[in-house]
Amino acid sequence: MKVAIQGIEGSFHDEAAQHLFPNKSVSLIKCDSFDAVAQSVKNGKAQYGVIAVENSIAGSILPNYNLIDAHDFEVYDEVFLNIQMYLMALESESIIDIFEVHSHPVALLQCKDYLRKFPPQFKIIEGKDTASEAKRIKENNLKGVAAIAGKQVAERYGLKILDSHIQDIKENQTRFVLIGARGSNLNNKEATKASIKFQLGHEVGTLSNALQILAANDINLTKIQSLPVLGKPWKYAFFIDVTFPDVEKFYQAVEALQPHVHNCKVLGAYASNKENSPSKLTPVSNEK
Repeated sequence: MKVAIQGIEGSFHDEAAQHLFPNKSVSLIKCDSFDAVAQSVKNGKAQYGVIAVENSIAGSILPNYNLIDAHDFEVYDEVFLNIQMYLMALESESIIDIFEVHSHPVALLQCKDYLRKFPPQFKIIEGKDTASEAKRIKENNLKGVAAIAGKQVAERYGLKILDSHIQDIKENQTRFVLIGARGSNLNNKEATKASIKFQLGHEVGTLSNALQILAANDINLTKIQSLPVLGKPWKYAFFIDVTFPDVEKFYQAVEALQPHVHNCKVLGAYASNKENSPSKLTPVSNEK
């Protein structure tokens, strides 16, 4: 099972992949960026990709919604991880020795209040991902430099934790989705959640009408996100997450929605995974 992630072993994406495939042997395709994850799946180097799409502090990771749509991926599953951030450095260092902190941009954003406490000359450096920055400190024996990452990263790469739970809000969660080539999951009978995308005209009440159609079919809206349509200035697409008790009712709602919206697409129907109990997936092959 080849799964592309943004980051390396010990990263939060690695942890998410383990939650999504708890009973399978997973070979990680380690990527420097989310776009590289998408390319790995598109080119058949990986069967699936795992990407973060939102964080309870930093908000939605908007480019990743466009990646899913632009590459016509299907969302197969989701997992929510409780993200606790730690400041870590070489064993010889103390917090007063640190003059630079490195981490992934989203991780730094989750700790911005904490980082504001350091003096003005203190440097905050955006890096590839949480685990890679920590590993680099260890391999290059970088003194005066710390990384922000999960506790598992310090344990894996032999770094000392200088401060714990440094994210701005203690209850901090990130939602990851499992993506792959379109195939077997659109008629998932166990599905209780779905992600859809559509565009609207500029007539008064178009969004209200669309939401009323969903409500009339017992579809519960859990998230709505608008994004600019690439190449079409001032036009927007709506990405919506919904839950439902009956997957057939969901598809009926989508059919009823079609005449009232433009370019409607079901990005994926899957088992709602709020409690982190992964749904069972049958591997699909998209090798070329």
